[in-house]
Amino acid sequence: MTQDSNQKHTKSSRREQILQALVQMLENNPGARITTSNLAKEVGLSEAALYRHFASKAKMFEGLIEFIEDAVFSRVNRILQDEPQAIYRCEHLLTLVLAFADRNPGLCRILTGEALVGENERLRSRVSQFYERLETQLKQILREAEIRDQMKTRMPVPVTSQLLLSIVEGRIQQYARTGRSPVENWPEQWAFLASDLMTPVAVGV
Repeated sequence: MTQDSNQKHTKSSRREQILQALVQMLENNPGARITTSNLAKEVGLSEAALYRHFASKAKMFEGLIEFIEDAVFSRVNRILQDEPQAIYRCEHLLTLVLAFADRNPGLCRILTGEALVGENERLRSRVSQFYERLETQLKQILREAEIRDQMKTRMPVPVTSQLLLSIVEGRIQQYARTGRSPVENWPEQWAFLASDLMTPVAVGV
């Protein structure tokens, strides 16, 4: 490595360390507002040193939201590549989000918006865009089902995708509030939902 690449690697590692510390604080202090002063102490830096890596606390939260987006949607793309049937695409997508939430309780405080109270409004908008992107993906899967699988949703596609997304959001909210795993009883509940979600397309005589 050259000196420049060493410096870039060190800076990148320090940025990751700061973000990991922020996630840990979110997980360990539910309901508490994270200050840069406390975060700097957690990482072992001065606040001035913290701001050399991130221009603001909002930028730190943006870094975590970007991580959520990359982690979830890179796997969504793999689901779309590997699974041809719409009903299973929906199941795997929803299970993916719930399992991700289950493994990352600190990040759930961001997904619910609770950790963003009093922060820059654009952060809440960014989280809203994450959910909107999920809903759009569900709509696309359900609309394609009529062509790919000769199946259609019993309710209109927008209504169905809204229902599925609201279930995911509700389970994440419940997890943040009670600590109850978002994947608890999920296989049985999904089986119940899936049994009446879609119906074969009527073929003309």
